[in-house]
Amino acid sequence: MMAGDWLQGPYVYALYQYYGFDRGDIGRLFIGGFASSMIFGTLAGSLADKYGRKKAALAYVVMYTSGCVTKHFNSFNVLLVGRVFSGIATSLLNSAFESWLVAEHSKRGYDEDWLGGTFSSAVFVGNGVMAIISGLVAHTLVEGMALGPVAPFDGAHAVLLLGGVVILATWSENFGEEEGKEVRSSFLGQIWAALRAIRKDPKIALLGAMQSLFEASMYTFVFLWTPALSPNGEHLEHGMIFTCFMMACMAGSTIAGRLLVDPRRNQISHYMKTVYGCAALTLLVPVFFHWSAPREDEDNFKTWASSGLPWQAKIQLLAFCAFEVLVGVFWPSMMKLRSQYVPEDLRATILNLFRIPLNLFVCLVLYNVANVPLSVMFGMCSLFLLTAFYCQHQFLLLSVRSRVQNTLRRGQAGGSARS
Repeated sequence: MMAGDWLQGPYVYALYQYYGFDRGDIGRLFIGGFASSMIFGTLAGSLADKYGRKKAALAYVVMYTSGCVTKHFNSFNVLLVGRVFSGIATSLLNSAFESWLVAEHSKRGYDEDWLGGTFSSAVFVGNGVMAIISGLVAHTLVEGMALGPVAPFDGAHAVLLLGGVVILATWSENFGEEEGKEVRSSFLGQIWAALRAIRKDPKIALLGAMQSLFEASMYTFVFLWTPALSPNGEHLEHGMIFTCFMMACMAGSTIAGRLLVDPRRNQISHYMKTVYGCAALTLLVPVFFHWSAPREDEDNFKTWASSGLPWQAKIQLLAFCAFEVLVGVFWPSMMKLRSQYVPEDLRATILNLFRIPLNLFVCLVLYNVANVPLSVMFGMCSLFLLTAFYCQHQFLLLSVRSRVQNTLRRGQAGGSARS
């Protein structure tokens, strides 16, 4: 499923350019996808909890393959419909599969500590190995075999259908703790139940805030690393840089796997503060290089293509690779935290509620990306990550307070029993 997603990624923008759309039209198409994820994603998550995560995973296949089909039409409206399908599919990819896994893991009686290793492997393979292989396959289809920029979407179509067959044949269905029952009478009932759960437990709300803040910074970075390294449109080896980023992400997921082997010794709440703090510092680096763009420096920038990356760009590239390492640590660690604190019967609904502020922010970034200086954008990302650091600190305090209260209760109960 991740391979099907990664096959499309490198050529979405290129395909729209190939069809002759300008930057404004392409931006509106991308906004359509994120807006779809924001509006319809919560509905998709609610239906996954109510009617089954296996069905939601198969719906992901249907939605994404439908989006792939639309890429064959040079029509703004048809492509916009495809972006809507893809937006819904993205919400399902980020909620239904994780929800199915956690529920199935619990149903089979496996050790809860194993989830950390599973999530680490999933990020290593899905966001690392599959990303690199998919990028190479997509490049071969377009450049090596000269099949055109729509070829990767046909490849994704085939991969997704294959994955759908595997799910249909091998997965069992699960609904969370209320298996076999319709846990809520309506969509609104499911949403209100999820909102009540978030309001009742501040730790869930803090998890949602940290996820939204980190992902908003991550997606903004995805849009901005190219102009940060080539401020005047200089040539970059995108394939090589992308490979470096994915290798760094794989390294981060390996580190997370080591940390999650013994979650009692390496408490996630402690090291995640370091992750957010270091991530804020890495995205602060381009702020210093793009704080001002004096005209007299533009001639120096124009020599980048002929002389290779200057030291300013190399420092930024190192900082971006460090950020990708932290991304690799973040994903499995956040998945592990969510498996511990997000209610099982509302998991997919709550995960998609977390994505509403994320998608709203990304839409705003896309809409204003040409009007806001790079330094302001990256500075805002650093501020978001520092806010996530503060949220993680509050989360840690709440966790310590809960443990102390539980210890006191057990002590009181033991004293009453002896009396």
